Amino acid sequence: MLQPGTKASNFEGLDENGNSVKLSDFKGKKLVLYFYPKDSTPGCTAEACDLRDNYQRFLSLGYEIVGVSRDSAASHQRFIAKYNLPFRLIADTDLTILKAYEAWGEKKMYGKVTEGTLRTTYVIDEQGVIIDAIAKVETRNHSAQLLGE
Repeated sequence: MLQPGTKASNFEGLDENGNSVKLSDFKGKKLVLYFYPKDSTPGCTAEACDLRDNYQRFLSLGYEIVGVSRDSAASHQRFIAKYNLPFRLIADTDLTILKAYEAWGEKKMYGKVTEGTLRTTYVIDEQGVIIDAIAKVETRNHSAQLLGE
């Protein structure tokens, strides 16, 4: 996991509408960059909806939110529409961003070791430096976790 104080890796990916999203787009703003395993699964839905429900608060504090998973743009479009998500989701189908942010690796599920997305969130400051890194994400309470409540 990347540590606070580390310069965030430059990234560029395509969102749910095929538009480019890159780290430099957020210069001068704080960015919550969250990595999640799969659209419309219970934990991922709880996390996205918690961020959605607190989105205006994040904006008022100078944050943007971007989610990243290996799902396709079409899957992201369905997920956004179904849950009325107000933020962009990057379709990292080739795992480039997931690997650059150490959010892809070995994990255990039901006693079986597999490779997959490690649910991880980074907060990046206005100059592109990681100021917080969360590996133990509380999906239903992620906003409070990020805002230190």
